[in-house]
Amino acid sequence: MPENNIQPERDPILHRPGIPQQDSTMGTESNYLPKADQIRTSLLSSPEGCILLIGVALALIFTLWLGVKFVLTPDQAQVIIGLTAVAIMFGRAAGMAFGYSVLLGHGTVIPVSMIVETIIVLIFYPLFVFSWRHLLVFKWLRKFFDRIQKSAEKNKDFVRKYGIIGLFAFVWFPFWMTGPVVGCVIGFLLGLPAWINMLVVLGGTYVAIVCWALLLHTVNQQVAQYSPYAAMILMAVLVVVIIVGHFLQRTIHENKKLKRQ
Repeated sequence: MPENNIQPERDPILHRPGIPQQDSTMGTESNYLPKADQIRTSLLSSPEGCILLIGVALALIFTLWLGVKFVLTPDQAQVIIGLTAVAIMFGRAAGMAFGYSVLLGHGTVIPVSMIVETIIVLIFYPLFVFSWRHLLVFKWLRKFFDRIQKSAEKNKDFVRKYGIIGLFAFVWFPFWMTGPVVGCVIGFLLGLPAWINMLVVLGGTYVAIVCWALLLHTVNQQVAQYSPYAAMILMAVLVVVIIVGHFLQRTIHENKKLKRQ
């Protein structure tokens, strides 16, 4: 992972009693545990490790529930799988728009969207932290984490200025690359305790999902009056806007990088 430009203001896990620290002079390895033992210790004793284990368990339970539902009601299960896939690939707005376009109600769209985003946060946030600490690095996630880190660094000052309320609002408002994972990384960079970080970010995420649900359901009902395919067209437009937005953002970032070189 590229060298970080800033450091977390405090890292409560690496300085917990019982987790040996590396000597700043990089002396003998007798002063700290081997890397495998460090990873095992972090997974078992650190808040990030607990968060990751909860995220994996929730993902397995959700997958098992989808499997049972596929056996009992395959048609509905396929629709929910489609909602999940669209939400993961294109974000909550597109996923929820898809759900409403295929006539799912609030009772399905809102809980499924909350579960999907919760799983994403509970898995990718601790993986980012472990990658930052060079305990567990996945090369195939490096570029993704780099983009997350850059976005977090860019928006860090705003959140610092308003504190927890700023972090909540940051996650709530649907700006580009300001989703819950970026919010968690900002909380980490500001030294926010992991569980408070999770509480604030997931709280903002759930409020955002409810707001999107009210908006998209209303819009879906309005456009459905004109054509039975209007809702699907709306969902397709959202996906195109999201793809174009991310493409433009990446292009702008690459152009700035070239100018610096």
